[in-house]
Amino acid sequence: MSAVPDRRARDAYRLVWRWHFYAGLFCLPFVLWLACTGSIYLFKPQIEAWLDRPYDRIDAQAPRVAPSTQVAAALAVVPGGVLNAYELPASNTSAARVLVGRGDDLVRVYVDPTNGHVLHHAVEDERLMRRIFYLHGELLMGDRGSMVVELAASWAIVMILSGLYLWWPRGKGLAGVLYPRVRERGRLFWRDLHAVVGVWVALLALSLLVSGLPWAKSWGGMLKEVRKFGSTTEVAQDWTTGRSDELAKRRAANTAMDDMADMPGMDRGQGESKKQSLHVEHADGGSSHTAVDLHALDRLVPTVARLQLPPPVLIAPPSKADAGWTGRSDTQNRPKRLTLKLDGATGQVINRKDFAQGALLDRAIGYGVAAHEGQLFGWPNQLLGLVTALGLITVTVSGFVMWWRRKPVKRLGAPPAHGARYPALMVGLLVVFGVLLPLLGISMLFVLVAERLVLRRVPRLHAFFN
Repeated sequence: MSAVPDRRARDAYRLVWRWHFYAGLFCLPFVLWLACTGSIYLFKPQIEAWLDRPYDRIDAQAPRVAPSTQVAAALAVVPGGVLNAYELPASNTSAARVLVGRGDDLVRVYVDPTNGHVLHHAVEDERLMRRIFYLHGELLMGDRGSMVVELAASWAIVMILSGLYLWWPRGKGLAGVLYPRVRERGRLFWRDLHAVVGVWVALLALSLLVSGLPWAKSWGGMLKEVRKFGSTTEVAQDWTTGRSDELAKRRAANTAMDDMADMPGMDRGQGESKKQSLHVEHADGGSSHTAVDLHALDRLVPTVARLQLPPPVLIAPPSKADAGWTGRSDTQNRPKRLTLKLDGATGQVINRKDFAQGALLDRAIGYGVAAHEGQLFGWPNQLLGLVTALGLITVTVSGFVMWWRRKPVKRLGAPPAHGARYPALMVGLLVVFGVLLPLLGISMLFVLVAERLVLRRVPRLHAFFN
């Protein structure tokens, strides 16, 4: 540890070290969890392609049945289901994927496009990579889990920034900061491993943490409210903020329009044609009717397929989420995404909105999310994300070993900061962090109050923490 001659600098150093300790102690299990689940999710395209390989062995030369026939077959295996979206086959040997909605649920049905036979179906939320997504972002706890992850990410930001301050060279050379002293053993080995890896992955880790915040229930929800100020139109985001927001959007997409004849730009004759019912026989012997004219897909699929959009490409029917037929590229590389407004009666594209036409904030978040998921610039992005995750695991494990080796018996061993005064700059930074990250601000106030009003007045707790 560097000697700091000035008393104010010493006080600042001791206080930063104590905050770094608190942040690390709280974040340790969450950082390990996020790094492990995030590493798996980085390779979602490869993993899903491997899992779906039994359904992507279609005869490339065989003639295809109409998309409406494929959808009817999919609806028949999900009693009470409605068409949520039709996913175009990604290649000549790929099965079509039909997303069938039913309330809050979504079922993915694999259909052989050559004969309309159902190959497989699975509840979307129970598929492996979707479970990893929920484990990573909300600990399988819905909105509450999302807030816990957000709090952990906020403290991880404090941990990284305070760590950079603590390990700054301060005129003593770069050994043990930018490169390890390879001949050292014991405490210095773990210290160098912790510091050097932490310095090298700091900026990458910070970018991952910040780019994940818009998805969080609390922070993302507040960002959405802030965006509404000065806006005369409804704010439409390309991402969800928590489980409840995702389910609300899913319910809207799974709910048919009450009166299709009232859709803008559609005359009464077109409306009556759209509302012609399609009789669907279900696998369990029951039947239902759908108000959506599925034959519109037979006109729309060739039009959208000719555009060669980045897969997966989805065509969705009119619903409460959108009053008309829509097509979109749902690729994880978000800067390549686009949305189409479609005319089901003619099969033509009415309007096209590319990623570049979105608001500046949306584009910035889109780039961040694509990089976060490892899809912005191909496999090098995945590799960079994996290296960052492994670096975070190394920093976490080495930090735990350092603490465990130096901590007193039956005591937590927090770095002492008795009598140290908070410099004005440090107070200002804590306030700024507390305002920008409200959950962090609330928890920091809790820590300060606990230290001043509890630890100082309860000798046993004071002795345990110090």
